[in-house]
Amino acid sequence: MSAPDLLYTELEEDLRATVRRLLRERCDWTAVLARCESEEPYDLDLWRTLAGELGLAALLVPEDLGGAGASARELAVVAEEVGRAVAPVPFLGNVLVTAALVACAEREVLPQLADGSRIGTLAVGLTTAPHAAFPRSVKADGTSLTGTVSAVVDLEVADHVVVPAVDGDGAALYLVDTAASGVTRTPTTPLDLTRRFGTLELAGAVGKRLASGADAERALRRALLTAAGLLASEQVGLAQHCLDSTVDYAKTRYQFGRQIGSFQAVKHRLADLWVEVSTGRAVARNAADALAQDTEVDLAVALAQAHCSDLVVLAAEEHLQLHGGIGMTWEHPAHLYLGRAKSSQLTFGIAETHRQRIGELADLPTP
Repeated sequence: MSAPDLLYTELEEDLRATVRRLLRERCDWTAVLARCESEEPYDLDLWRTLAGELGLAALLVPEDLGGAGASARELAVVAEEVGRAVAPVPFLGNVLVTAALVACAEREVLPQLADGSRIGTLAVGLTTAPHAAFPRSVKADGTSLTGTVSAVVDLEVADHVVVPAVDGDGAALYLVDTAASGVTRTPTTPLDLTRRFGTLELAGAVGKRLASGADAERALRRALLTAAGLLASEQVGLAQHCLDSTVDYAKTRYQFGRQIGSFQAVKHRLADLWVEVSTGRAVARNAADALAQDTEVDLAVALAQAHCSDLVVLAAEEHLQLHGGIGMTWEHPAHLYLGRAKSSQLTFGIAETHRQRIGELADLPTP
C-alpha cells in the first residue's frame, strides 16, 4: 500500500483559486447574513453556477455515467472553500445523494444532479454515523413508501431524495421525487442558518428501487463515508478562516496602546489553534486521499472526524471570543461560523463516536 499524498496538486490549487474567487464575488458574508434573514436562505443561483458552469457537482461522477471522473481529492478542495465562506448552498446534500447514486450506477437522475439543473439529498438523519445500522424508519410495500425521517439536510430545496427503506427483500434504497403525492417536507428551526434540514414524511409515496440487500447497505455506507470525509475538509476550511480572521484582527486591534496580538495570552491561543488546524488539514487530506484511492477509508474518515469535528468548534469559539465585544454582535459574521461549526460537529456522529470506531477498526480496547 502506497503512502497517502497529503499535498495539493497544481490542478487542485487552480481549482481552489477559481472557487475562492467566485465565492468572494458572490458570497460575501454580508450577503450571506442578509440571505439568512430572508425567505430564501439558500443561494440557488450560486449553486447552479458552482454545479453547472464550473462542473463541481460532477466531480465525483465517473465519466461513463456522464461526470467529470475526478475524485474526492478535488471535491475536498471545494469543500474547504465552501466552509471558508459558509456558503448557503446545498453542497452536503449533493455529496450524499451523488455518492449514493454513483454506487447504484443510476443513470436517469444523476446527470441532472451533476449539471446543477436538479437538487437532491439522502434521507438519513444528520447525526447518522457512517457505520450505523441501516435505517428502518421507512417501510416499502412494492413501490409505495411509508415512514418518517428527521433532520434530513438540504431537504427543503431538494427535487429528489434517495430513501433508505426496508421492503420484502430487506434493506433497499428508493429514489423519490419530492413533488410526488404522499411526500411532505417540514422545515426545522436550525442552529446553522446557512445549512437547513427538515423532516421527510412519506405516506404511500411512490419510489423507484435503486438497490436492495447488501448492495443497498454498501451504497448507503459509501455515501455516508464520502460525505463525512469531505465534511472534515469543510471543517478545516472554516477553521482556517477563523484563524486567519482572528490573526488579522489581533494585528489591527489596539488595547492599552498595544496590538492585542502582542499579548502573550493571545499569542498562545492563536499558536495552539494553528497547531490544531494544521493537524486537522493533515487528517482531512488523508481522508480525501483514502476516498480517492479506496484504501482504508473507514479508518481514515473516522480519524478525520474524530479530530475535525471538535477542531471546528474550537476555532469558531476562539474566533468569536478573541474578537471581543464586536464578535458577539449580530452584525459580525462570527455567529454564522459558530452556527455552522456547532451543527457540523454533530453531523455524522460526534468525535467520541468516531474514536470508538477507531478503536474497533484498530482492535483496541474501548470503554
